[in-house]
Amino acid sequence: MTTDIEGAGLRCLVTGATGYIGGRLVPELLDAGHSVRCLARTPDKLRDHPWVGRAEVVRGDATDAGSVGAAMEGVDVAYYLVHALGTGRDFAATDRLAAQIFAERAKAAGVRRIVYLGGLTPAGVPEWELSPHLRSRAEVGRVLLGSGVPTAVLRAAVIIGSGSASFEMLRYLTERLPVMVTPSWVRTAIQPIAVRDVLRYLVGCARLPSEVSRTFDIGGPEVLTYRDMMQRYAAVAGLPRRLIFPVPVLTPGLSSHWIGLVTPVPRSIARPLAESLRHEVVCHERDIARYVPDPPEGPVSFDRAVELALRRIQDARVTTRWSSASVPGAPSDPLPTDPDWAGGSLYSDCRELTVDASRESLWRVIEGIGGVNGWYSFPLAWAVRGWLDRLVGGVGLRRGRRDAQRLRVGDSLDFWRVEEIEPGRLLRLRAEMRLPGLAWLELRVDQDDKDRTVLRQRALFHPQGLLGHAYWWSVWPFHAAVFGGMARNIGRAAGLTAASTPSGRERA
Repeated sequence: MTTDIEGAGLRCLVTGATGYIGGRLVPELLDAGHSVRCLARTPDKLRDHPWVGRAEVVRGDATDAGSVGAAMEGVDVAYYLVHALGTGRDFAATDRLAAQIFAERAKAAGVRRIVYLGGLTPAGVPEWELSPHLRSRAEVGRVLLGSGVPTAVLRAAVIIGSGSASFEMLRYLTERLPVMVTPSWVRTAIQPIAVRDVLRYLVGCARLPSEVSRTFDIGGPEVLTYRDMMQRYAAVAGLPRRLIFPVPVLTPGLSSHWIGLVTPVPRSIARPLAESLRHEVVCHERDIARYVPDPPEGPVSFDRAVELALRRIQDARVTTRWSSASVPGAPSDPLPTDPDWAGGSLYSDCRELTVDASRESLWRVIEGIGGVNGWYSFPLAWAVRGWLDRLVGGVGLRRGRRDAQRLRVGDSLDFWRVEEIEPGRLLRLRAEMRLPGLAWLELRVDQDDKDRTVLRQRALFHPQGLLGHAYWWSVWPFHAAVFGGMARNIGRAAGLTAASTPSGRERA
């Protein structure tokens, strides 16, 4: 495909499309009018991305010169977004080899530009004092700049967005620890940047003038300490102010163990992140703005970036990374390839039951739930929960339901609200009782490969702060009786409904 680099869409190669930035960059490039080829070691990991049908996906490994060379054919702009973070002692050697292959093959293929996202390094600090993680990123940048292909090396510090390892570490530490003893690096100055701005710069670099080949520092509008970021995160998330006590004895190694204990971020990732926070990481220049101007409203602020990262949960939308139906609508939204530990804590209780009744009979019972029909399990437990809710100013179970037969989106249903309904298939309720978090109950009518009716039931809880986690585990012992009994009794009621309904009169 032949393109005019000044006007028409460009042919872009994206490596690392299964990673955090790569998976979000592809749709941005497509929306900008470019065509995209993704090089992936495991292409199947991309099959659930909503953009996959619009991009070309080829199999290959960044350390295999043949597959990289083949992927470079006909490419105008090549994005290098491959990092060996957390892959063992030899990650720096792996990074170096992959960068050398990429540089050589880009030159041989006549690629017009390389764009690389690396790490922001502190000014005036000898390279040997940097963490191995930052040293490797700097080395990769030098290799690509020495390729003979015009190269833009973007250097960023902490990227704020759901799924970013740095942000997830910040999220879990702040949400789970109202009081914490921390390493001294919480006082280090950092210039975080929203993922939206990172992607804006990456896309803009595709059309840099051919004579531009250099590094650019990219950052948000504020310089903060890690302690500032934790307090600001708590404020945006509606959590009480955190009590933070820095101590000098926590080394990067001890810090990574501590982070691994408190958060689900793997130690192999937590350690290089903690090591990178020892030095100040602040932009030394903003030359990128000469080539990729800021939007009229300016770069995204830290607080706004956190709001965007938390938006799906704060808006009470549960179709996020835990749902295969997830269709991200913004760079801050989750993607199917985000790691399991990304996206914040979400507890779930899932039940599945084969029901001896038609799907119509099962749906009739589900749509009639609550009010005078009750919740099909442990009535005393539901009553006590309703009384407790009223004691703390909640709605309790007194609201009942508007219509004994039908439910509509927005209907109140005891201390739930109908958030989504697909007649005959799905009922999703959002809890409106007083809780230290957000909760949903989902009932789905399905069928298995033998055409038998199946009830799929999910209770979901997103905790807010330490109290939220404590709440979930305090009620967890009762789940077998409450949620297990609910699934069984709904199935039994559906069977009785089917038996009492004259043949041919089932409702569709």
